[in-house]
Amino acid sequence: MSIMVFGNVILRYIFNSGITWSEEMSRFLFVWMVFLGAIACLKDNMHLGVDLVVNALPPKLKKIAFVISNLLVLYVLWLLLVGSWKMTLLNMNSTAPATGLPLAYLYGIGIVTSLSMAAIVIIRMFQTFTSKTDSNLTMISSTEEVFKQ
Repeated sequence: MSIMVFGNVILRYIFNSGITWSEEMSRFLFVWMVFLGAIACLKDNMHLGVDLVVNALPPKLKKIAFVISNLLVLYVLWLLLVGSWKMTLLNMNSTAPATGLPLAYLYGIGIVTSLSMAAIVIIRMFQTFTSKTDSNLTMISSTEEVFKQ
């Protein structure tokens, strides 16, 4: 993506020409990169969050808060899935002007993201309730854990 954008800038300013599809393709790749990065962040517990209140709760209330927060995340992922599915179907026959790619490829990343993140959340909930420790009851990494790595 960076090479395409940089190469297009060089071509425009030095040779007075450019690659017509590079801006559009870099935008598509950027959208995909952001959504795939969100999946990776969820997998590694790297999303921002405040766990001050949750860490102060007793273990049973921690589990209740964990379940409620994960159910809310699953609900939002359901909304993302439904919206992305509708947008993908709506744009199945629409094509991007420069590349000619179906716009369904652009909106399809919402489907991939919502299903992947939902799988991560469900697996994590299952692992938490089958393990004997209460170490996985927050959805974020603490600052100390990040700096120890």
